[in-house]
Amino acid sequence: MMHLHMIEIALVAAVLCRFLYRYLYHQVGAGHCWQTRWHLGLTAFVVPPLLLLATAVSILMMGVGGASPAWEGPLSYGLSLGFVLVGLGLWLHLSWLTRKALREVQRSPKALIETPQVCSVGRVVNVPTVFSAQVGAWSSELVISTGLLNHLDEEHLEAVLAHEMGHAHYRDTFWFFWLGGLRRLTGWLPFTESLWQELLLLREVRADKWAAHKVDSLVLAESLMSVITAPLMYSEAVCAGFSCEAPRSRLAQRIDALLFDESVGEAADGFVSSRWVVCQNVAIALALSPLLTIPFHH
Repeated sequence: MMHLHMIEIALVAAVLCRFLYRYLYHQVGAGHCWQTRWHLGLTAFVVPPLLLLATAVSILMMGVGGASPAWEGPLSYGLSLGFVLVGLGLWLHLSWLTRKALREVQRSPKALIETPQVCSVGRVVNVPTVFSAQVGAWSSELVISTGLLNHLDEEHLEAVLAHEMGHAHYRDTFWFFWLGGLRRLTGWLPFTESLWQELLLLREVRADKWAAHKVDSLVLAESLMSVITAPLMYSEAVCAGFSCEAPRSRLAQRIDALLFDESVGEAADGFVSSRWVVCQNVAIALALSPLLTIPFHH
């Protein structure tokens, strides 16, 4: 029954990890510094699915033989194979969505969009919707609508462009492509959706903080108020945009971070805290530890 026990232990550990996150969030996360919330949320979102995937892969590598009773091997192998295949299918579907979005974007002409402090090359989509975003994966493209160009003056357009440059700097579309796959694969785990929304918020806050080094924070907040209700044209897993149809609580937190958070004036890379990075790496290493059982299987 060893393989089934591995699956059971992984499931229990994944669920406990999510409940531990909720406890820590209420103790040290909510209302505290953004970098704490970022690392805490990212770790809680990533570690449980990684643990389940590592367990499934290790069982597949060990095969169906040697189990007792005889039905245990095929059952655990089938569950693991099904989980891995579903994951591959979900990421293939996201890859198709990304390619489809890029093909649509690339039909629009490229243009040089210049302001006094920001200069960007992007695709200008001829639609009245107020919209701007980075679309793609590793090498994303800036997409901006004629509706946005007509809606904002030069100063506020500059703030939106600076925000989108922040998304490009952190390669948010690439990382959230993979995170979006994990979200779909383990949507049944506790707090997956709330964690996803938390990461989306923190992604925007991080880009806001990066932009605040190039433009005035108040102007950026005004731009946010002006276009926050504009809907995204593509999935949030392949698109990182300045605005979206989001709860007003997310808007309030972004504005508070811009106007009242003292860390806005500090380096945006303050999101990278060495202590939290170490904790994150240790948690990920533990999540991958089932792979270490493969050489010891007989």
